[in-house]
Amino acid sequence: MHQPPATARRVTIGDVARHAGVSTTAVSKVLRNAYGTSAHMRSRVHAAVDALGYRPSAAARALRGRTWTVGVMLPDVRNPFFADILDGVTEHLDSTDYQLFMTSGCDDVASEARVTEAMIDRSMDGLILIAPVSPPRHLERVAQTVPTVVIGRHSRSARFDTVNDDDFIGAGLIVAHLAALGHRRIAHIEHHETDRIRLAEMPNALRADGYRHAMREHGLGEHIDVASTSYTRAGGQHGAKILLDREDPPTAIFAGADVVALGVLDALTEAGLSAPGDISVAGYDNITLAGIRAVSLTSIDQGGHRIGTAATRLLLDRITDPDRQATQVKLTPTPVVRGTTGPPR
Repeated sequence: MHQPPATARRVTIGDVARHAGVSTTAVSKVLRNAYGTSAHMRSRVHAAVDALGYRPSAAARALRGRTWTVGVMLPDVRNPFFADILDGVTEHLDSTDYQLFMTSGCDDVASEARVTEAMIDRSMDGLILIAPVSPPRHLERVAQTVPTVVIGRHSRSARFDTVNDDDFIGAGLIVAHLAALGHRRIAHIEHHETDRIRLAEMPNALRADGYRHAMREHGLGEHIDVASTSYTRAGGQHGAKILLDREDPPTAIFAGADVVALGVLDALTEAGLSAPGDISVAGYDNITLAGIRAVSLTSIDQGGHRIGTAATRLLLDRITDPDRQATQVKLTPTPVVRGTTGPPR
């Protein structure tokens, strides 16, 4: 009977010391780049590390202080905008010793609690939470335990930093663009929220408020029309069908996120309609896909890469100085006009 192959034993700091012919204390000093090691000793230790393939134990490092790991939690891996944020995070971490670990909170309070607690249990040095849906008290508790930066949540806290786009202004920019083209029946697809405490802090709520405010500012209050679905492609498709079934359907649809706008375009195609020939369509986020010629989606650029970079910079500062004053960063959005918007028929 064949025996399964034995699992290779992990190389320890003791193995490195024996191979180099020095003490474990000396190896530890070299690996920490500590004072008091000669060039000859460093050369011997690094040669032993390379020869044996030694990797420091993250658990052991955690007992001594930092683990040099950063956790990022996002709500939905299918939303391409979050990839832009992650690009900013990874670019800023590239020049450091930190390693990034990513997970999804599944846009669910219970799942987020499990995920954040798991990252805390693994002694990560800091967390970046993207658009968390957890109650404020949970975010406060997390930030009290580990340095934390929150993206996509318009809340203020003395314990964690925040980075956001000015969602209220961004929505107004889209309405202004569509109104300038001559549209009056401008509808909006929003993400439905059930938690009233959290509602005012979420980007989708501020975009919906910004839409309503801008419609009134342009004298279009009587044409305010909102379909509440979800910030998903399916939600955009469903929302567009609701709006198209109106007795007096809109001539333009402002989707609260680009992924929603993609669903709107799907619904228009199914109905034998086109953008902007029949209905203008605009999104929010300016994901990479929006700029592809075949899509050419008008959108609001909230600078996902800049958001990720800013959040990472704040997190590393907070890891270094956990008691510093909390910072709230708000970035200015800009409209990007492409081929899906034009004058009404």
